[in-house]
Amino acid sequence: MKTLILIPARAGSKGLVGKNTKLLGKLPLIAYSILFAKKIAREGDVICISTNDIDVVKIAAQYKLPVPFIRPEELASDTAGSYEVIMHALDYYEQQGLHFDAILLLQPTSPFREMEDFRNMSSLYSNDCDMVVSVNISKNNPYFNLFEQDEQGYLKKSKESTSYRRQDCPDVFAFNGSMYLMNSASLKRTNIQGFTKIIKSIMPDERSIDIDNMKDWKIAEYFLKQTISENS
Repeated sequence: MKTLILIPARAGSKGLVGKNTKLLGKLPLIAYSILFAKKIAREGDVICISTNDIDVVKIAAQYKLPVPFIRPEELASDTAGSYEVIMHALDYYEQQGLHFDAILLLQPTSPFREMEDFRNMSSLYSNDCDMVVSVNISKNNPYFNLFEQDEQGYLKKSKESTSYRRQDCPDVFAFNGSMYLMNSASLKRTNIQGFTKIIKSIMPDERSIDIDNMKDWKIAEYFLKQTISENS
């Protein structure tokens, strides 16, 4: 299976300015995804950083990963979606005569992936599914502590349940933002919101950190220090 390993890293984050190039420990945040991509890439795979950030381009060069194009500004705005960014990269390579069976999207804001996470995801993927996505088990549960407001303004459980303990409720899963392994044929049929055959690949909470703001960053720093301490 030929895979396009795509790392989207636009400039202009508002939640945490310059987060993709900010040092987490001794490395720029995006370097964690670059190193992971290099570790898992197999023969025939291509690693691509889609960015409009010249500082990201410079960091990629330090890791001997040339950036093939500068992402158009219309695909780097706050309103641009992942689907359009993915299809732009696919179209670019198809014009070069390169075709891929699957796309692995690695969000640079999720730095704590392990090989076992990728192996689990790969083992679940087949041509019959639209996507395998990394998730964690959510502490917030629509059967227990998630509510919606009804027409009278009262809160009702999002899903009807007679359970009084969270342990008695069915597990629910949240996309953790780390990895999306998508079928190219499915992407060409519909956007990601149209996928119906989605398979979960569970990651532990300590590797399910998606950095969007300074609070997330501090949590990531804590877990990084814990990992360094355990391995020293």
